[in-house]
Amino acid sequence: MITRMTTNSQGVRIEHRGAVPQVHPTAYVAPTATLVGDVRIGPRARVMYGAVLDAEGARIEVGEAAVVCEHAVLRASAVAAEQPVLVGDHVFVGPHATLLGCTVERACYLAASAHVLQEAVVGTGSVVAVAALVHARTVLPPESFVPPYTTAVGEPVQLLAPGDPELPQAIGRLGFAGTAFGVDAAWTDRVARHEQITEIRSAEFGAHLDDHPATD
Repeated sequence: MITRMTTNSQGVRIEHRGAVPQVHPTAYVAPTATLVGDVRIGPRARVMYGAVLDAEGARIEVGEAAVVCEHAVLRASAVAAEQPVLVGDHVFVGPHATLLGCTVERACYLAASAHVLQEAVVGTGSVVAVAALVHARTVLPPESFVPPYTTAVGEPVQLLAPGDPELPQAIGRLGFAGTAFGVDAAWTDRVARHEQITEIRSAEFGAHLDDHPATD
């Protein structure tokens, strides 16, 4: 069976887990952007072509005059803990950026292909430059700058360049698999860890079998 998704100035809106995306009348959501579940788009916000905002079992909030550019992915989750995506007022989320279960405070600039992972906090006025990564549970103080291709790790934050020998150990200490997925497999047991991760995500994403187009 082919399900017809209607597209308009509120994009493709999909009811998920009983929640319907809400778009402020002054916001713009491109026709090819997709909003899934408990997604709340604030006044004068802009969500551009191909962006995907998927609330899963939590919620996504996009603040006033925030901009989510083309093909960005914002995904909340509740598999390990309640992990909403909270985007403050006047935040710029660049093309192909990824925000997973994190908080981005007001007036931040996230450049193209920037990534912010579960339970991280990007402080007010911060910049996450091109292809930089703010790892899980990392806290960036207000007005921080994460240089291009750099990984920000921990609290207090470390900025580590690609190839830095400290990087694998720093990421290991974060307990990423536990934070993101509730997985307790050892850091060194990659096969078991990845099997558990896919099982958990398969169960979480299985809830989409009951999705349907929002009609209100």
